[in-house]
Amino acid sequence: MSSGDPHSGPGDHEPSFGNPLGIVEGPVEQLRIVEALLFAASEPLSEEQLAERLPRGADLRWLLVTLQAFYSSRGVNLVRVGGKWTFRTAEDLSFLLHKETVDERKLSRAALETLAIVAYHQPVTRAEIEEVRGVAVAKGTLDLLLETGWLRIRGRRKAPGRPVTFGTTQAFLEHFGLEAIGDLPGLDDLKAAGLLDGRLPPGFQIPMPSDDPTLRDDEEPDDQGHLDLSLMPGLDDDEAAR
Repeated sequence: MSSGDPHSGPGDHEPSFGNPLGIVEGPVEQLRIVEALLFAASEPLSEEQLAERLPRGADLRWLLVTLQAFYSSRGVNLVRVGGKWTFRTAEDLSFLLHKETVDERKLSRAALETLAIVAYHQPVTRAEIEEVRGVAVAKGTLDLLLETGWLRIRGRRKAPGRPVTFGTTQAFLEHFGLEAIGDLPGLDDLKAAGLLDGRLPPGFQIPMPSDDPTLRDDEEPDDQGHLDLSLMPGLDDDEAAR
């Protein structure tokens, strides 16, 4: 099978043409269907969503691998993010679209730190975020991250005050090009990137992240509509003093 031609399939089957009912049976037409669905979709598609539009018995895994190989050297690549499939601009050409993809609102350092803490420590409450950061979380920080769609309210901690717990979303994985939350960089990766001080305390560990949507034993469903998110109105939107 050549990566430059997605039209050869298992056993070199030919597509079924002239079917009066329009039922597509051959791998060539199945490739075209998958390609069209992915191009037309406004968001990544799961394998279940793709399989629903294919004839019974279609080898979806082969179809996706074939398309992925075909597009590997083109201006757009077929990639898997968050367990779903989508077309993305080839990484080596992304600089050409820089002006078109710059976010209108830049995240503050406080927001980026908060996002990272939630990603690695989820499910986590605001007080637990503040404990890790060493400073209070400003009023607008969590609201902004919820607005971007990268964070979500998971539930409430079974503790006095029943504080809400936060976790990351599918949109977080898609934006940062992660197939799963476990693909977040580990300790060695963060050191190599200069994001962690090389003189870390003995025994320092990066948590093993998990975005399992199932509520944990110390969580319960949120039944108050997140009414406690208008937090600390006296603080500005960057961060409060220690």
